[in-house]
Amino acid sequence: MAEETGGPASENYRTPRPFDLGQMNSARVYDYLLGGKDNQEIDRDVAGQMLFSAPEIKTVAWFCRSFALKAVEMAADAGVRQFLDLGSGIPSSPNVHEVAKKIDPSARVVYVDYDPVVHAHCDALLAKPHDVTALLGDIRRPHEILGQLKNRTLIDLNEPVVITLIGVLHYVMDDEHPADIIAAFRDQLAPGSYLAITHGSLASAPEVLQVLAGNKDTSAQVSFRSAAQTETFLAGFELLEPGVVPVQQWLRPDLPETRMVMDAAIGRKP
Repeated sequence: MAEETGGPASENYRTPRPFDLGQMNSARVYDYLLGGKDNQEIDRDVAGQMLFSAPEIKTVAWFCRSFALKAVEMAADAGVRQFLDLGSGIPSSPNVHEVAKKIDPSARVVYVDYDPVVHAHCDALLAKPHDVTALLGDIRRPHEILGQLKNRTLIDLNEPVVITLIGVLHYVMDDEHPADIIAAFRDQLAPGSYLAITHGSLASAPEVLQVLAGNKDTSAQVSFRSAAQTETFLAGFELLEPGVVPVQQWLRPDLPETRMVMDAAIGRKP
């Protein structure tokens, strides 16, 4: 595995500055797209510019949200009681712990994000639920996150865990080794664990990819990949049907195609 430095890009222009309200924040932009209130004028301006050229971005955000909750519900129904939401973003209801605890009140949920703004929101909004915790951690440093989980006995890695990575991996550049990051978590998971991901697809329309390219050199810089590339991230997992497909195909057959394509997949560790 590559050394967990995050690289120069990670330490400079692509790491959020804590509580800088004059800087666009990708978590707050996503919160706005989901109809949340925890965003600033600059975030709404950035979202508005994106929506002007690619209005379906908001629809795709909701599709991804619905997929995440479906994955949690499916795994909880299968008996998994531990959930690790990596790159969780600002909490909005219903969230992972609400879905999981509705099925089993004893479910344990850990939210992880590298953004201090997100962590502050999580600490404030998730203070009351039992067995729900927020961690400040960067997925580009997986062993640091795993160390926190073990040292604080938040998750028992000897028992199955559900990991959700919703709209996160396309923020990890190739030189930050996304496959190695997933492998670091996978190797510590017990059999019967699940991984659910969504990832921006190169099958998106060229005009959508051009809009997203405008976020280069910011914390919202993305690297969309092909479905085949996304599938490699699930190496070591049994890929569940329908496989790596546009996210709406995981939800309902009557949902429309979108120019912005977000692939989704769920894998189970044998």
